[in-house]
Amino acid sequence: MQSPLNITRFRPRLLDAMASYSRERFFKDLGAGATVGIVALPLAMAFAIASGLKPEAGIWTAIIAGFLISLLGGSAVQIGGPAGAFIVIVYGIVERYGVANLLISTACAGVLLFAAGLFGLGRLVRFVPLSIVVGFTNGIAVLILLSQLKDLLGLTVAKMPADVFSQLHAMALQIGTFNPYAFALGLACLGGLAIWPLLLSDESKVGHAVQRLAGRMARTRAVQVGARMPGPIVALVTLTLVSWGFELPVETIGTRFGGIPEGLPGFALPDFSWETVKQLVTPTLTIALLGAIESLLCARVSDQLSDQPRHDPNQELMAQGIANVVTPFFGGMPATGTIARTVTNIRSGGSSPIAGIVHALTLMVVVLLAAPLARHVPLAVLAGILVFVGLNMGEWREFTPGQLRHFSRHYRLLMLGTFFLTVVFDLTVAVQVGLVLACALFIRRMSELFSVELVTMQPPVLTYRLYGALFFGAAAKLDEAVNAAESAPRGMTVVLDATHLIYLDATGVDALRQLHRAVLARGGLLRVESLQPQPLEVIVRSGFADELTRGQPQAAD
Repeated sequence: MQSPLNITRFRPRLLDAMASYSRERFFKDLGAGATVGIVALPLAMAFAIASGLKPEAGIWTAIIAGFLISLLGGSAVQIGGPAGAFIVIVYGIVERYGVANLLISTACAGVLLFAAGLFGLGRLVRFVPLSIVVGFTNGIAVLILLSQLKDLLGLTVAKMPADVFSQLHAMALQIGTFNPYAFALGLACLGGLAIWPLLLSDESKVGHAVQRLAGRMARTRAVQVGARMPGPIVALVTLTLVSWGFELPVETIGTRFGGIPEGLPGFALPDFSWETVKQLVTPTLTIALLGAIESLLCARVSDQLSDQPRHDPNQELMAQGIANVVTPFFGGMPATGTIARTVTNIRSGGSSPIAGIVHALTLMVVVLLAAPLARHVPLAVLAGILVFVGLNMGEWREFTPGQLRHFSRHYRLLMLGTFFLTVVFDLTVAVQVGLVLACALFIRRMSELFSVELVTMQPPVLTYRLYGALFFGAAAKLDEAVNAAESAPRGMTVVLDATHLIYLDATGVDALRQLHRAVLARGGLLRVESLQPQPLEVIVRSGFADELTRGQPQAAD
């Protein structure tokens, strides 16, 4: 229930979950949280490195933001943390404004997210057309794939630029530094991630073949143990051991960053001033918009996959806001809902925010115990993991000719236009242009639905029937009736049957006033009959109803 000021009540979903919590659910959440925590480790490092940050920025974002989002969020099963969708945005902000200003932008975006949830704007995200969502999702996936080519190929590029064409140019200039060992590790990672689920699946031919070879006794135990091991962790551990054991000449976390700090992160306040904040309006809005869209889309996916109550979008935005305000003070990056980890949580049996809290604590324990070993992780392996994420992130089937034929021209224009703008320019431009274009196409479509039908023309009565919505995009269609009134015999009565008129705005009222003036100029009378509640309210409130009663038009402004 909302207050008279439309301020949303702050009530985390954790409180509702605890009302009927049981020991059985706790152990399921414990197992799911531990699994997701292990999965989150390579992804968090990979997202941070690809964003131009140190790996610990992603790790502590996953821990702190993941903990706060689960503790305070409006979804029972959503897992928060760094996301692939932020890679291109964060990298561009770091290149243009620096890391310190990224932290300020993230905190300011957190304030905006909290305010959006507080004032009940969470449901507005659902008004973003699906065509725009698909377009920028596929665009981000392409940018992720392109951004990982450098580490996947083992190229030596001193500093990668932010825009895609400059990146391709920089890599082309350094193609002679191609490292076959790094490329082999990356391909092995990709192949392993693709094959691993098949090896453990009872439904695949590969899985059946592996099971027959392993034997019934060994198979049962191997499958039980293997099913608990996430593919990214298997790839990370095995390929790191291969690289370290054979002393392969590839770049690692240690050679580029010197490793990962072994202690807890320190609290630090970035240099803050209003002058700086004013310069960061665009990146702040970008982070807030993308964070809101990603988190609420992820929450909608989790609603479809789980049997838990539907998420509260406003509470989720408030939790996302708090997480993004707090995380930068510990050197973190923007956080949002993450689809891959959320789906892993659901499939592992997670049913409450406790699983998300366990995920954050598990990740913290793993990092504190294994931080010295992380320096041996090859960057090519992390690039392989991100390429796999990008390939699975894109909805490529939507771009096939067969699928495109099923969509309207408006849908294709929005989707392909947003995709092109995302890749060539950036997400902010793509979403802004996409939304403006969506509004323009919607206005055009609604104007096509409005029509004026001549019913009878038997002097001294001229009758029209109005259909649809008479608004600023369709008001010109009333000109035909105005022209007819101007050329009609004197004393003609014009009747507008508004039975099927469902909406009227101020521009529509002005069009009716023009018709009224034309009728009065010929000594006639205008009657508007059978008005629906909304058009009737607008006509009364605007004073046009009194004008019709008096038979005198209001003076033009």
